[in-house]
Amino acid sequence: MKRKFGVNEKIRIAIIGCGGIGRHHYWQFNRLRDQCDIVAACDVYQKHLDEFRQMTGRNDIELYRDYRQILERKDVDAVVVATPDHWHAKMTVDACEAGKHVFCEKPAMHNIAEGLAMVHAAREHKRVVAIGLQQRSGEHFKEAVEIVRSGRLGKITTVHCWNVGNEAPNGIGNPPDSDPPPGLDWDFWLGPAPKRPYNPNRCIYHFRWFWDYAGGKVADWGVHLIDIALWAMGEHSPTEVAAYGGKFALNDNRETPDTIDCIWKFKDWTLIYTHRAGSDYPLYGRGYGTMFFGTNGSLYVSREGLEVHPDKERIPAYKRGGSAQSEPHAENFLAAIREGVPLAVDVLTGVRSTIVPLLGNIAYRVGRSIRWDAQRAQIVNDRDANALLSRNWRAPWGIPKRYIKPIG
Repeated sequence: MKRKFGVNEKIRIAIIGCGGIGRHHYWQFNRLRDQCDIVAACDVYQKHLDEFRQMTGRNDIELYRDYRQILERKDVDAVVVATPDHWHAKMTVDACEAGKHVFCEKPAMHNIAEGLAMVHAAREHKRVVAIGLQQRSGEHFKEAVEIVRSGRLGKITTVHCWNVGNEAPNGIGNPPDSDPPPGLDWDFWLGPAPKRPYNPNRCIYHFRWFWDYAGGKVADWGVHLIDIALWAMGEHSPTEVAAYGGKFALNDNRETPDTIDCIWKFKDWTLIYTHRAGSDYPLYGRGYGTMFFGTNGSLYVSREGLEVHPDKERIPAYKRGGSAQSEPHAENFLAAIREGVPLAVDVLTGVRSTIVPLLGNIAYRVGRSIRWDAQRAQIVNDRDANALLSRNWRAPWGIPKRYIKPIG
């Protein structure tokens, strides 16, 4: 049963994950303290909790080492899931079952099966579940989408997204396995992922570059850029996917590629994502962004603004600066809970946008192109690729099977 909030009643929020992203979300929601109150926070690393307490200067926020204790609290209305990717789905499903609304960081999930579960858990328990693809809340991103959809650019045949930089030659380095730092519950941090020895690069921040916990640059940053492409083009299900790359530039212990190009085929256009960590020479003069190529002109958009570049002077040039994204995204989440307004990125949209980069990673890992059947949530006639749609969750952190079914 959906709770109704009084005019002056605040939404009570708990933050799960008190590292850099969790602290960012603290400030976003604390800025809206006339509408909400942050009452609890959780992390499996005591150092993060101590730093969170010092940063906020608030002794009234109750701190926990186990997120399940937060979900048991009847006075918590919503949780912010700001953990590594491999925990997103489990915590979101558990929160929905406990009657909490959820703001989950991107990428929505570690693997595609988990995303399906998140959608169906939110539906079954009638919870508001938002995904942190905050660019959709930026006014200049909305304008970019309007320009694309207006037809002003002509027929769009290709959309290119990219992140380039130079971490050569040593990247994140090769630290040896070791004991976890004092105050870190490494087994709890691993959660549903396989049990492995502690390594500094597998934990704080750099977990992004290991398949057990995340999907490399394609899923970590690429999902933001790909999401805008899918939104503007009005499609979310590619039919064919290919990806090529490898560890070509960096001498470190990461598993995910430092160089990759993914290509997704849609009905009458293609989407490309490029990442390289061994050269920061920009594409189209920029280190990252999303570029739409049309027969009348092209449009570039990033967090800093948008530019329209005419082709053969068929349309006028246009340029504008960026706009706030995280702030209105947080406001939208609260308004969805209180007033029932549509979410900028609901769980279905966020999961669909995350499926696309995850399919790119699967094509890369199996070393061949794949065909995607969105209605069945299966890769066509490829046992190895289908095995990567899910994972064997380590007990007791599994996802109930009843939630894992197609979303279309």
